[in-house]
Amino acid sequence: MSLLDMIGPVMIGPSSSHTAGACRIGLVARALLGHPPEHARIGLHASFAKTGRGHGTHLAIVAGLLGFSPADPRLPRAFEEAQGAGVNYEFTDVDLGDVHPNSARLDLSGGGNETSVIASSTGGGVIHVVRVDGFKTDFSGASPTLLLRYQDAVGMIARVTALIAEDDVNIATLVCTREKRGGQALLSIELDARLSDHAVRQLATLPEISWHRMLPKVMD
Repeated sequence: MSLLDMIGPVMIGPSSSHTAGACRIGLVARALLGHPPEHARIGLHASFAKTGRGHGTHLAIVAGLLGFSPADPRLPRAFEEAQGAGVNYEFTDVDLGDVHPNSARLDLSGGGNETSVIASSTGGGVIHVVRVDGFKTDFSGASPTLLLRYQDAVGMIARVTALIAEDDVNIATLVCTREKRGGQALLSIELDARLSDHAVRQLATLPEISWHRMLPKVMD
């Protein structure tokens, strides 16, 4: 364990879980939307709902939606920055069921796109994304992550992983969820490096794929 691991993330305080992690949840949701958010409905679960305001959770999530990192000095002014950027947001308390108490659901729209994300902040600034647009998943944002939504078909995962290998990029984790055999599926793949633009364009040409995102890492 390094000294940085022991002292926690570089961040605007006060809390690594309620502030830094919350900001990273906002950053991942922004990247999944694929466009700067224009409207955001933010549901806070359990501990986030009960103690979040005193720990800066509300500010931090909005800061992440604006593209600010946990260490950005603008984080404490996130509400004012959002107003200046024309970002409309509202907070509600929600019960997300059997998830970590530091969890949030973000329903975003902007640029003609929409997305719904449920993610948890599990401590030390670490997050886990557990649902995207209703599909179960599990990735942390600690490495570049490829997400694909597609029509389930025989050999799809093999075709995708072959294109990744051709780009000389290694796979760290892979999670696939589908509605049913032959139905819609979501594939999330954490990678050792970001795919090249050429590889992403190749993946987008596969006829079964209806949506894709190449997410940057949000962990330091």
